[in-house]
Amino acid sequence: MSIYRRTDDEPSGAGVDALLARAREGLRRVTPVEAAAERDAGAMLVDIRPEVNREGEGLIPGALVIDRNVLEWRLDPTGRHRLPVAGDPERRIIVFCNEGYASSLAAASLREIGLSRATDLIGGYRAWRESGLPTVRAGG
Repeated sequence: MSIYRRTDDEPSGAGVDALLARAREGLRRVTPVEAAAERDAGAMLVDIRPEVNREGEGLIPGALVIDRNVLEWRLDPTGRHRLPVAGDPERRIIVFCNEGYASSLAAASLREIGLSRATDLIGGYRAWRESGLPTVRAGG
């Protein structure tokens, strides 16, 4: 079921909270510690934060940066605009944003295009940083 499809029993304009709840129904979201362990085991971390946030707050080492507005095109394993690292539809993908809201919507969208192991990071980049996990300055 698409996260964007409204059912008949929902009021028109149910809002972003309903959209977010539907998106998260199909995800097993991961904590920062779980995400770090999965990254070490081969999962791909994908940073969808705006450049201003990456520059101001830093980066997670090894994370792939993809602008949110092109995420599906870059990771669709059947798409002609995909990145070379996007060839395996079974690869675990963990998307993160600033605080874990936009990333839930993004992960659900990736699942809709066939990336069934996509999920997101609970609390986003800020939770990762607050957990004491490694970060680096952007551009450095």
